Amino acid sequence: MAVKITCPSCHSSVDPSLHNCSQCGVSLGLAVALNNTAFPDMVLSMDVRIAPETLVPRLGELLIERGFIGFEDLEAALDFQREKIAKGEPCLIGQALVELGFVNQYTIDEVVTVQIFELQHKLERTNRELEQRVAERTADLQQALLKLTELNRLKSNFISNISHELRTPLTHIKGYLDILADHSLGPLTTSQENAIEVLLRSEERLEQLIDDLIQFSLAVKGELNLSLEALEVRQLVEAYLPQTLKKAEGKEINLEILLPSDLPRIVADEDKMQWVFNQLLDNGIKFTPSGGTVALSAIQEQDLVNFTISDSGIGIPEERLSEIFRPFHQLDGSVTRRYAGTGLGLAMVHRILEAHGAALSVDSTPGAGTRCMFSLPIAGIDHGG
Repeated sequence: MAVKITCPSCHSSVDPSLHNCSQCGVSLGLAVALNNTAFPDMVLSMDVRIAPETLVPRLGELLIERGFIGFEDLEAALDFQREKIAKGEPCLIGQALVELGFVNQYTIDEVVTVQIFELQHKLERTNRELEQRVAERTADLQQALLKLTELNRLKSNFISNISHELRTPLTHIKGYLDILADHSLGPLTTSQENAIEVLLRSEERLEQLIDDLIQFSLAVKGELNLSLEALEVRQLVEAYLPQTLKKAEGKEINLEILLPSDLPRIVADEDKMQWVFNQLLDNGIKFTPSGGTVALSAIQEQDLVNFTISDSGIGIPEERLSEIFRPFHQLDGSVTRRYAGTGLGLAMVHRILEAHGAALSVDSTPGAGTRCMFSLPIAGIDHGG
């Protein structure tokens, strides 16, 4: 049914499609707006008396401020209003003032209109101020983002440059240590051989740290390009297996490699996935006490090969699992921490696997160990892009 609107001035029933009341000529825009605001979810089938003053709070005080009535008039009107309401007759304060003859309807409409315009201007001004503050804040955030981006770029360039510079003297050190170790410069005493062995282990560790920094700087700069090909899983794992076994034996840790003989080839970047397997196994060995176990297993499931690297080490609290993927972050950040490292290993593993379209899932229990899981696609199958 059609909604009828009561004119706020003469209270006659009018057609809401008209701009002005056909009886008294008052603008109906305000009445229609109020009708839509007050009853957004209702379909009205009866006359609805619309009074513009319902949009204006403290109408009586406004009339006093403008000198149209006095305090006594307002008090009398309020008493009159309460009496009407007590009889079950709705009564607005403006209506009470008009019926008591303190002001006419024209004055009420004029004050209401002026106040509505003032409220509208205040709202518009507040909106403009808010928009300006939002624009300023957005500009500040954009500027901060630009600065942060530039700092990250400078940091990445610094890491990359210093890492390459460190590699040159390290190569010379490694070369001469190898010469000394194989007795090319003459025989060594037992003490000298032990010292050379310690130096070689330290050099190997330093070389690994520098390589991690270089790989990380490339990833940050978006230069982590993949060369995908069909690869044998065992070939990937065995690339670093001798040195991994050596580390495990040095800590008296049982290293288990559980790879089915019929495991299909996977699609991956050979160098980067070799680095991933080596990093995850090294990580397991690092955080597993003597007598523990570190295992790598794989199983085919449909068109994927699922990998799991598990250990019986110290584990990670659930609430801190997300921290292990932060670059340069160690869960134990104290200067006396037990486990050394740059905090780049798992951050880089995460980036490499992400570039392969694989997600690294970590499940850990403090004191019981950690499991790292991910999946890679089988070669020779269309994986939809």
